[in-house]
Amino acid sequence: MNFKQLSYFIAVAEELHFGRAAERLDMAQPPLSRQIKQLEEDLGAVLFNRGRSSISLTQAGERLLHRGKSIIAQLDDTRLELRRLGQGAEGRLRIGFVGSATYGILPNIIRSYRANYPDVNLSLIPMNNADLHRALVSRELDAVFARPTLKDPEFLSKHLAEEKLILALPDVVNTGGRTVARLERLMTHNLILYPERPRPSYADMVLNAVKEAGFEAPLRLWCMDLQTALSLVAVGEGVCIVPESVSSAPRKGMKFLKIEPEIARTELSVNYRLDDQGVHVKNFVNVAQKVARNSPLKK
Repeated sequence: MNFKQLSYFIAVAEELHFGRAAERLDMAQPPLSRQIKQLEEDLGAVLFNRGRSSISLTQAGERLLHRGKSIIAQLDDTRLELRRLGQGAEGRLRIGFVGSATYGILPNIIRSYRANYPDVNLSLIPMNNADLHRALVSRELDAVFARPTLKDPEFLSKHLAEEKLILALPDVVNTGGRTVARLERLMTHNLILYPERPRPSYADMVLNAVKEAGFEAPLRLWCMDLQTALSLVAVGEGVCIVPESVSSAPRKGMKFLKIEPEIARTELSVNYRLDDQGVHVKNFVNVAQKVARNSPLKK
C-alpha cells in the first residue's frame, strides 16, 4: 500500500460511490476501481461491500479509514513541520556568548530574533572564548558571540561592534571628580584579570594594551569571568579594565572612568561554522547584523 492508494481509498470510503470519488480525485472511474481492487489484493482483505446500487465499508474498510485518516493527517503535519524547519520558522538554535556581550547588543539581538522567529527554541549558554571555540568545533553550539574574534579556518566571523576599554574601580577610591582614569594607579592597585585559564584570552589583550601604553601592572588578581571580576571590584579588591558597554548597567560599590588616550579597543563578533548550511544560523546572523548596524556601539 502506498500513499496514493490510501488517498484513493479514503475518497471512495468517504463518498461511498466510485463515480463521485473519481470526480473528487479528478480521474476516470475505471482506473480508480482498479486501484482499489489492487489495494484489496495487496492487503488480503475486502474493503467494500459492493451492492448493485450502493457500496459500504467492511470491518477491514472501517479500520483502514480510521487509521488512514490519521496517517494522512500525520503526513500533512510532517510536511508542514519540515517546511517550517526549512524556512527556519521553528526548530532549535544553540547560542554561546562571552559574559560581557550581555551588557552590549546581545540582549537586543535576542529580543529581535525571538520577535521574528517565536517558535524557534533558543538555548543561551555563557562561556569564555576558549570554551566557545571548542563547542563550535564539536558542534555543541550553532553560533557564538566572542571577544575577541575566534580564529579558525573552519569558522566564519561577522564583526558586530567595537568598544573602547574603560576602568572599573571601587567607588570608595577618591578620584577628585575626575572622569578620566590615571593608569599609574595600576602600580598600587590589584589589576583584576579574567579569565585565569585557558590562555591566551581577553586578559592577555588587556595586559598587552597596558604594557604598550607604557604602564606596568605588577599586582594582579586572577578570576574566571567578568561577573566575578566586577564583584571583586565592588568589594574593593582592585580595579578592572572592561569594555565600555559594561558601564551601561551601574553596579553598587563601583564606578567607571574613561581611559584617555585609548589603550585599545575590543571587538565583539558572531562566529559560526563555515560548513553550517542551515537556515537557522543564517537567519540569526542576519538579525544580529541588522541590530548591530543600528546600535550606537557600531563603529
